[in-house]
Amino acid sequence: MYRTLISADELMALPADDVVIVDCRFKLADPDWGHTAYAAGHLPGAHYLNLDYHLSGAKTGQNGRHPLPDAERLAVSLGALGVAPDTQIVAYDDAGGMFAARLWWLARWLGHEAVAVLDGGIPAWQTAGGDLSAEEAKAARLPSRFVIRASLAPTADAAAVLANLDAPRFAVVDARAADRFRGENETMDPVGGHIPGALNRPFALNLDAEGHFKLPGVLAADWQAVLGGRPATDIVHQCGSGVTACHNLLAMEHAGLAGSRLYPGSWSEWCADPARPVATGDA
Repeated sequence: MYRTLISADELMALPADDVVIVDCRFKLADPDWGHTAYAAGHLPGAHYLNLDYHLSGAKTGQNGRHPLPDAERLAVSLGALGVAPDTQIVAYDDAGGMFAARLWWLARWLGHEAVAVLDGGIPAWQTAGGDLSAEEAKAARLPSRFVIRASLAPTADAAAVLANLDAPRFAVVDARAADRFRGENETMDPVGGHIPGALNRPFALNLDAEGHFKLPGVLAADWQAVLGGRPATDIVHQCGSGVTACHNLLAMEHAGLAGSRLYPGSWSEWCADPARPVATGDA
């Protein structure tokens, strides 16, 4: 069972009927791009799930740009792909796991343990000699009833984060780039800045120069510096809309630092309420 990352070589060695592969490619500025890219060429047998449609819920204007999907609806989508309780899910993209980590986290949120991200994504697959296919996937497994079990992915909501400002019980870690954290160059949300007191750890720092996740020991050392002596359970991750924060969660899990939480609404939900305080500049 692969629970965090899987290499291209490891994926190639798995029997096709033992794994469900999911293409998670996406562009925030062009929501249809991912399916177009999938149609042009994807890992053989892979299915496509769209961040906006499959991996997010209905937006109200107050719950962020990528609110959590309805759990039962997502379970139906995964079951239709043949995901049974012990089926290995492998998610991939072409952006260092930026979007694949969202499916990794969501599957764990539904209590599914056997889920991993393809380390290095499509580039790693092709470097390892893997081909791409333009054929629409035909399920190697029969549709199944995906069973929602006890969640493996705890969360914190906006009320908990707000209460934490006056009585700190956990640290908030923001996965956005440093300039957006400071309130500069904001193009996605109407308000720039960050949650007061938050720490900044851009998700891209989890990757090496080749776009692979750093080794677990290296990640552990990097994250221990961020934690500053806190246990992983005292960390709540956020980003712009609850997507790239999952990358930081994945990195911590891969480093053996389990138990941190996600604030799913993240900055896009936080800044939608003008009563919530906003900080700018460095932490």
